Amino acid sequence: MTPAEILSTDLAEVAQELRDKDEPFAFATIVRTAGSTAAKPGAKALLSANGSILQGWLGGGCTRGAVKRAAVQALQDGTPQLVSVAPEDLLTEKGVVAGDEVEGTRFARNGCPSRGTVDIFIEPCLPSPQLVVIGASPVAQALSALAPQFHWSVSSTPAPDKPHHKCFVVVATQGQGDLDALQAALTAQTHYVAFVGSRRKFASLAEKLEAAGFDQSAIDRVQAPAGLDLGAVTPEEIALSILAQLVQDRRAAMKHTDA
Repeated sequence: MTPAEILSTDLAEVAQELRDKDEPFAFATIVRTAGSTAAKPGAKALLSANGSILQGWLGGGCTRGAVKRAAVQALQDGTPQLVSVAPEDLLTEKGVVAGDEVEGTRFARNGCPSRGTVDIFIEPCLPSPQLVVIGASPVAQALSALAPQFHWSVSSTPAPDKPHHKCFVVVATQGQGDLDALQAALTAQTHYVAFVGSRRKFASLAEKLEAAGFDQSAIDRVQAPAGLDLGAVTPEEIALSILAQLVQDRRAAMKHTDA
């Protein structure tokens, strides 16, 4: 639960409804104002995936466009946004124009007669990334038990592709339908595919995948063997090495987006 939810029961109820539907949303909080503004610091709102206000209030229409753009950007990148909506002359005084980002603050123009300044913090709330674990091996069981502790949504089959959702697949069949599982993983809309097994074993399976019509570029996407090289031996240790690689890949993608 976020601070915004603790302070507002209405926001908390709407946020929970969206979580139950596995839908992305964002919180907006006014953190600073200057001059004449309708809303004051502490005002909050809950925003939909397209940036529209579902619950709460941020003042009049002077900030609406900037908030909408910032919310969409926050949900796309998975990182918070700080937007400062100020009159044209104040932007000029600061040496910036609408759209500029300086030291983590993105500036927007306030064209309303009030000519006030409003700084708004946008916090994205994205669904947990989906981890599909294919197989019933000890490694699969250990990974399925460990991943939810790190906020992964675990299932055995990929869900329909949705915006703001990333699907990570680990094939841990270990001899029980390896080829079929890999074909299913490569056919689905996935961000990451890993195979629990030796390089030699996967090389043999890769030849069969190529013969089945899969592009070499798709086959090369498969992480094999799965997991970071931690010297893992037990199923639990192997599961830990796989989860470490998943976290590394996920965070690297977010850094790339930030850059």
